[in-house]
Amino acid sequence: MQSTAERAELWVGAAILAVAAGFLFWSTSGGGVRQSLASGNYELRASFPNVDGIEIGTDVRVAGVKVGRVSAVDLNPETYLADARLRIPTSIQLPSDSAALIQSDGLLGGAYIELQPGGAPDNLNAGDEIEDVQGAVSLLGLMMKFVDAQSDEDDTP
Repeated sequence: MQSTAERAELWVGAAILAVAAGFLFWSTSGGGVRQSLASGNYELRASFPNVDGIEIGTDVRVAGVKVGRVSAVDLNPETYLADARLRIPTSIQLPSDSAALIQSDGLLGGAYIELQPGGAPDNLNAGDEIEDVQGAVSLLGLMMKFVDAQSDEDDTP
């Protein structure tokens, strides 16, 4: 026969597992934002020279507001560029001359894709490619260029 303390431990353990399962479901569903083809999303493509920090599930933002997610990142064996597929809602129609930039979310290495709408009269359709792209910028590379430029100035008479 189980004692009252053993039953209480069993119920507390079950509650902890249920809460953990709820958090796992919440985190894998995009924080409560479900994005599927049935809910009115479409996919755009963008080919970047460098996608450092970008992976499946990375945020896609317009004016700093999260509007979608990266659904896939693959290396194109013909161009050696990283092809990213971006899933955004159909309620957001981007002009055909829009740009996609990889932005740093801070000094700790987080990144997201920022979409900058253009001014063209026609819009991008599902499956279209965003031509104007800017890959990830390496902060270490920028610092090394700055240090190198400073050392060149010190060497000049």
